[in-house]
Amino acid sequence: MLQIYCPYCAELREEHEFHYAGEAHIVRPKEPESVSDQTWGEYLFHRKNPKGIHQELWLHSAGCRKYFNVSRNTVTYVIEQTYKVGEQKNEEMAGETN
Repeated sequence: MLQIYCPYCAELREEHEFHYAGEAHIVRPKEPESVSDQTWGEYLFHRKNPKGIHQELWLHSAGCRKYFNVSRNTVTYVIEQTYKVGEQKNEEMAGETN
């Protein structure tokens, strides 16, 4: 089971308190009504599925109920860091766990 650090609660908690919410840093088209069906379909359905480091969005559903980002290795399941929505991954902290 993963141990996940919530950057809002500032606590390390068990995975069952959280819900995975998909890939992080997905930008919605500014004017969705003016984009092509192909562009809209790519926004809705096409996600990366990398082998290695991946930026994910998680929800602390049994805690503060806030979304936050997780940088996790999809091969080893090691979480490199967690950070609040709106922030960017701290490259200096890569490899360190919270």
